[in-house]
Amino acid sequence: DIVVEVMGGLEPARSLILRAIAAGKPVVTANKAVIARYGEEIAAAAAAQGVYVLIEAAVGGGIPIIEPLKQSLGANRIQRVSGIINGTTNYILSRMAAEGAAYADVLAEAQRLGYAEADPAADVQGGDAADKIAILAGLAYGGSVPRATIPTEGIDQLDARDVAYAAQLGYVVKLLAVAQAMPSPDGSGDGQAELLLDVRVHPTLLPKDHPLAGVNGVNNAILVEGDPVGQVMFYGPGAGAGPTASAVVADILNIAGIRQATAGSAKAPLDPLLAAGSWRVCRLVDSAVTTHRNYVRLRTSDEAGVIGKIGTCFGEARVSIQSIVQFETQSAGDAEIVVITHDVCEAQFRQALGAIEALGDVQTVAACLRTL
Repeated sequence: DIVVEVMGGLEPARSLILRAIAAGKPVVTANKAVIARYGEEIAAAAAAQGVYVLIEAAVGGGIPIIEPLKQSLGANRIQRVSGIINGTTNYILSRMAAEGAAYADVLAEAQRLGYAEADPAADVQGGDAADKIAILAGLAYGGSVPRATIPTEGIDQLDARDVAYAAQLGYVVKLLAVAQAMPSPDGSGDGQAELLLDVRVHPTLLPKDHPLAGVNGVNNAILVEGDPVGQVMFYGPGAGAGPTASAVVADILNIAGIRQATAGSAKAPLDPLLAAGSWRVCRLVDSAVTTHRNYVRLRTSDEAGVIGKIGTCFGEARVSIQSIVQFETQSAGDAEIVVITHDVCEAQFRQALGAIEALGDVQTVAACLRTL
């Protein structure tokens, strides 16, 4: 009666889902990669056959987030969806913060414990989180999000000292996936046929009082901000046999309940959020025009006047600085300077970094992270 797909991967999962739909079978899937890349095709096939494709297990493991976005929060204009949606990276970052351990050492331990795959690339390079935020953005904003164009940065290049410096400055580092609507170039709101979105995945410094800052270990959390509801956070186990089974069986029960409620109908009523014809066109904004705060770590010579020169470069690019701190290093004659900016346009920020890199006293821009 119902086909459940929990194979993972793109093929043959995609082909088998489409064959099940063609045979008139509703489908329950936990396959984030397939839905993120082929969701529009699958939705169109489901619409043509009048069957459901339910995907609660594809994002957030046992956390109920898909159905709330489609139904419980349906009266809201969603302003932003942000989340910690990969348990492997959150486990690694939590250990790095608590113990000061190096990334490679914690990754090896995570693999030994079964939290990380033998090939952890999809997790630590951010691809898994990008799949999931593509799905959440599509549901939140009613449009198909082009997965291949989502800017994605993982934690595989993260240095433990940046986690430590962040802690000293009142922040924690998390791999954050974010989707939010942007004003269109003509200044109109989000009611236009083509919707402009800022969707991205990257390590982020969160203030310690931020709702997502206390999410540790393999747990996930998704923060939804909407009008009129305000902030709503969904928290819980983001992966594993039990949480995934919970979500899969919930979808099966959902379909069974719909069938019972619509007994005698020729076809079940179509879920409008899975009908490709009802979706808006979503386009991702050029990252150069996005605005955000930044954390920058610079390795410099330990000379008088260096901080002043760095400040001048930021000032000439119209980048406002929130704080600038010099940390001691073990190398004689060297210094590490950490700068946190106020909100600034990405293009201006990159202009400032280019000028700073050209300074003779600056050895390298050692790290550059987003900050909330």
